[in-house]
Amino acid sequence: MAYIDYYKILGVDKKASQDDIKKAYRKLARKYHPDLNPDDKEANKMFQQINEANEVLNDPEKRKKFDDYGENWKHADQFDQSGQGGRGGNPFGGGNPFGGGGGRGSSGGFGGGDFSDFFESMFGGGGSRSGRNNARFKGQDLQAELKISFREAATTHKPTITVNGKNLRITIPAGIANGQVIKLAGQGGAGANNGPSGDLFLTITVADDAQFKRLNDDLYLDKEIDLYTAVLGGDVTVETLDGKVKLKVAPGTQNGTKIRLKSKGFPVYKKEGQSGNLFVTYIVKIPTGLTEKETALFNELRELSK
Repeated sequence: MAYIDYYKILGVDKKASQDDIKKAYRKLARKYHPDLNPDDKEANKMFQQINEANEVLNDPEKRKKFDDYGENWKHADQFDQSGQGGRGGNPFGGGNPFGGGGGRGSSGGFGGGDFSDFFESMFGGGGSRSGRNNARFKGQDLQAELKISFREAATTHKPTITVNGKNLRITIPAGIANGQVIKLAGQGGAGANNGPSGDLFLTITVADDAQFKRLNDDLYLDKEIDLYTAVLGGDVTVETLDGKVKLKVAPGTQNGTKIRLKSKGFPVYKKEGQSGNLFVTYIVKIPTGLTEKETALFNELRELSK
């Protein structure tokens, strides 16, 4: 197998920063991801090489070994322990083991064999080539979005979603917040060489509701009442998540008066039986289009109030 230059795979310079490496990896991973290239074997091969390159160059210790030993970086510790004391040393205690100019591509005592061949002979054929081919890599983490209604977010339900070609039935607990992310371990991209699968990060988008406004676990509702109920008192019916309830309006209720209905708000996430509060604000509706008789009565009331 040809030598793989991880820097070349990611298209970055050897002096590239960790941020540069991360950006390059993300850009290429999106381009060659198997989901976007389902029948392209070359793209799949490239995707695995990109993951391998990122696995090495994103780890400072592994990156240093790769810089020092190239494709044989996985055997750096064994190479050092053999007594070389560095990159240019000889594990046999003598001169250049290649019998010539040394280094990759030398035509010395190994009959033109490359540096990887030398390591394969040192370690009984278990050198970097097979090590690299058999390396286990975790699959790519995936991102997805699920849109649910306001009422769905208020109940525990189990929708089925399709991600990465698989149908997944998941549990959405009551009380989930808009923008909350659920991690589904092992539901991401497949790993390489029997490596573990990546994870799926599912962002929940909760639609707004026409009646209720939500703030954390509390709900807010505006309720119109007519002028006569506000002045004289009476009964009004309001909506809650559990259904309709009848409320007593006290005589002389002012516009903007707010009342609290305990535990009638939104369910608390993963705390069964607990809910926030519902705050109802009374909006007094002023009558318009009065008849002559109604206008006269209001004028009479205004005179009486003096």
